[in-house]
Amino acid sequence: MQFVDEVVIRVKAGDGGNGCVSFHREKFIDRGGPNGGDGGNGGDVYLIADKSLNTLVDFRTDRYFEAQRGENGRGRNMTGQRGEDKEIPVPVGTVVHDEETGEFIGDLTAVGQRLMVAKGGFHGLGNTRYKSSINRAPRQSKPGTPGDLRELRLELRLLADVGLLGLPNAGKSTLISAVSSARPKIADYPFTTLTPNLGVVKVGPLQSFVMADIPGVIEGASEGAGLGLQFLKHLSRTSLLLHVVDVAPLSEEPEQQPAYAVEAIENELEQYSEELIERPRWLVLNKIDLIPEEERQAHCEAIVDELGWQGEVFMISAATAQGTEALCFKIMQYLEEQYAEQAESTR
Repeated sequence: MQFVDEVVIRVKAGDGGNGCVSFHREKFIDRGGPNGGDGGNGGDVYLIADKSLNTLVDFRTDRYFEAQRGENGRGRNMTGQRGEDKEIPVPVGTVVHDEETGEFIGDLTAVGQRLMVAKGGFHGLGNTRYKSSINRAPRQSKPGTPGDLRELRLELRLLADVGLLGLPNAGKSTLISAVSSARPKIADYPFTTLTPNLGVVKVGPLQSFVMADIPGVIEGASEGAGLGLQFLKHLSRTSLLLHVVDVAPLSEEPEQQPAYAVEAIENELEQYSEELIERPRWLVLNKIDLIPEEERQAHCEAIVDELGWQGEVFMISAATAQGTEALCFKIMQYLEEQYAEQAESTR
């Protein structure tokens, strides 16, 4: 399936129905008074978070949505029927902005959540509304007002607890496939991951979290190199970032070395978002199976010392699953502590 995470659509709420000019006409009743009814309100446009969708690809071909217009008023003081609302299903995690003004409209983060994005027009008034003691036969009415017409930019941001970050071919896809049921494409060349992947990691009974793997970021991404930074927004909702690093690169070139790789990603993150660079981030030293067992500890400690890393550090081999269980348990413990703190702060 083609992955689409950003699209612009146009929505039009229904116009309000016009008011009616009508007079009572009945045998033996002379000069019946006004009885023109009001029009109906126009329908609204809503976005609905739908769990069955995981991409915005459907909006590539269908980009215009319109709610129903309100009916015009009729004689005998009959009010026009209200126009039907237009409900547009979108994936959970969709962020909505006004394309013209840049205004933030809403964020759909829960299944079934509804967000009004265009308000229907107000109904027009029939001539009954204008009768008075000095105007017993009004011939005036009021038309309905037009419904909102807006261009919306929809952005899909994946809902995940943990995000994987690193250079291409660092082993992120291998890691998510080792700890979850996700099966991303894995190969021994860079840029095998072209779209984000989600995996549910089950740690124990009623203990699980969602992990997100995005395409690798490379040096110069902020200037458009590689896939750029277009997928980093999917990490904006995560509570924890895992910086996956290849400790046994094939090349001896300086830019392929682990410490250089970490600093290059940090630089790109800083240019993209100060908020993201400040997010809790753990260092995951991957591919330790490629280093002789007696040299692993010293090799990894040298990388940590060179970086001056002060946070959590894990040594794993995603290919053989070595160390991944301990990593997942530690992540689950951290997330549960975060959830407990959030619950306490909301009391």
